[in-house]
Amino acid sequence: MNERPAIAQLGHITLSTPNIEKSLWFFRDVLGMEEVARDGNKAYLRSYQEHEHHSLVLVDSNVAELEHVSLRTARPEDVELYARQLHNSGVKVVEIPKGTKKGQGDAIRFFMPHGGHPIELFYDIEKPKAPDAIQSKILSQSSTRRGLGVRRIDHVNLHTAMEEVGSAEGWLINNLGFKRREAMQIPDGPLVASWTSVTPQVHDIALVANPHNQVGAFHHVAFNLENFSDSLTAADILRDLDVQIDLGPGKHGIGAAMFLYVRDPGSGHRIELYSGGYLIFAPDHEPTVWNPENFAQGLTWYGEPTPMDPTALFSQTTQSTKKLV
Repeated sequence: MNERPAIAQLGHITLSTPNIEKSLWFFRDVLGMEEVARDGNKAYLRSYQEHEHHSLVLVDSNVAELEHVSLRTARPEDVELYARQLHNSGVKVVEIPKGTKKGQGDAIRFFMPHGGHPIELFYDIEKPKAPDAIQSKILSQSSTRRGLGVRRIDHVNLHTAMEEVGSAEGWLINNLGFKRREAMQIPDGPLVASWTSVTPQVHDIALVANPHNQVGAFHHVAFNLENFSDSLTAADILRDLDVQIDLGPGKHGIGAAMFLYVRDPGSGHRIELYSGGYLIFAPDHEPTVWNPENFAQGLTWYGEPTPMDPTALFSQTTQSTKKLV
């Protein structure tokens, strides 16, 4: 039996919001996510191509924070194996028993070394059917396409201090099995950013140097749209709804995907509407490394240039919670 645990995918994200009803309006009514359940101060949502119980949890709170990023393990036993591995390496682990979150089994949480972000690992997750009124005739979908039609969670972008990016990337690679896919590197200097994944995507988790040198900073979570034209439609509709647009629509050189960065009006968390991109299947894939001469093309292939000024709207982040439960 292989005793080495593994991560299978990005499972979901939990965000606190000071105005949960406005956040629900945005994610459910505008983006088109299904509200699967409510439990006290928590609301559970998923997109129309997701069969798992949820990919987003909203927590009613007086602050807007990243509560945790949840990763699904490859096997049920991997949760316990990771708990032991983390404990043996000196990382504090908190056990989260089944039933703490709707639809989810036993889990563990810890703060990611060098990043400071709260990470949750789980395996067991319920896969409920959608209500009859929104069930799709396309059997591979959990429900009909509604609103702007986000179809699944895509990735998260986490910020840490410049001097910690390389160590945080190394920790993800060596401990959770992530692979570097693309990176921004200053020659003979620090790693500026890394796009890492455990799936064929270019990134499930991006690690980026925070312009204010903060650890535990949260830049955005991305939800996937089917095609480029959906991003343009989204921009048109969101402008009419007075939803704040930080950047886009445009295309990244890194990842080769279309982007539109907006704010959840209930919390101020940044949300990316993401489409296109490429997949990696080769087992000997060599990471693409960008240098200062072509950073700008990597960040914006076409569209409005990505601002690098620390005072720019796009540079703002929200913070991670300081507690695991």
